Amino acid sequence: MDQNKCEKLAQIREIQIARIAFIGASIATIGDGIAALAAGLALEVLENNYEQTSRSYPSDPNQLINAQRNLDHYINELIQLRKSIK
Repeated sequence: MDQNKCEKLAQIREIQIARIAFIGASIATIGDGIAALAAGLALEVLENNYEQTSRSYPSDPNQLINAQRNLDHYINELIQLRKSIK
């Protein structure tokens, strides 16, 4: 095989490997964001349960709406990442 072709194939392979690494890092970052959001929500629920043991009223609906927006954002990020892979 020609030296020039070998070098081009090696470069293409390195680009593909870098692309896969980028995709993996992006997915991990989005996963970390979702995990942080879930941990924050869990902490909030625990704190609210602790504070509300003597009181009984529903959670702030705005907090649930914000949590849903955050989840929607992360889901859209995954969709965009999936589209960029194709």
